[in-house]
Amino acid sequence: MKRSEINKIIKNMERLIKKEGYKLPPFCNWSVSEWNAKGKEYQEIKDNMLGWDITDFGLNNFKETGFALITLRNGNQKDEKYTKPYAEKLLMLEDGQKAPMHFHWNKMEDIINRGGGNVFIIVYNSTLEEGLGTDDVRVLSDGREYYVPAGTRIKLTPGMSITIYQGLYHAFEAEKGTGAVLLGEVSMCNDDTSDNRFYEPIGRFPDIEEDEEPYRLLCNEYPEALG
Repeated sequence: MKRSEINKIIKNMERLIKKEGYKLPPFCNWSVSEWNAKGKEYQEIKDNMLGWDITDFGLNNFKETGFALITLRNGNQKDEKYTKPYAEKLLMLEDGQKAPMHFHWNKMEDIINRGGGNVFIIVYNSTLEEGLGTDDVRVLSDGREYYVPAGTRIKLTPGMSITIYQGLYHAFEAEKGTGAVLLGEVSMCNDDTSDNRFYEPIGRFPDIEEDEEPYRLLCNEYPEALG
């Protein structure tokens, strides 16, 4: 991805967040020079990958398949220094945009439509061989438990949520024509290095073509001064 594209996506998400009435922690707004002035007291941000995360999953077509997200808080099961058992994110899908099919071995999460457009969550059970199951899928959504056929597209309008339990394949698709959607994620600790099982092999963090200066640093770009 070009840095100019990443900068534009971040600014679009900032506008959506402001429109929907959310406030971000201070570190989400720091410039590169402000990051370079920070010391070890902010090590938690780097160690737990808090902050901005823009990905096209290595497919080079962000408009069709991609995610913009911010990790607001996160624990770390690999480091006893960080004892939080939970994480929280904000995510943005642009109108008609998709995110690929995947599940988590360890993390359970609630996906919440925080505002903007509508989103479809496509669900499948995983098999023992980590394929897509054909049996009915158990759905937990806003206090309701029910079953749907494999591959059902569950529509979340603003305010609605769905629980994604371990081993549940899920993909995202913003309903075309309803605008960008702002999603919330409340979950157990998040570990993008070892807890994502994508159905089809894809990348996670993009290769970046530096065609302009970064507007915000991404969560895998923080300066070495932090550790």
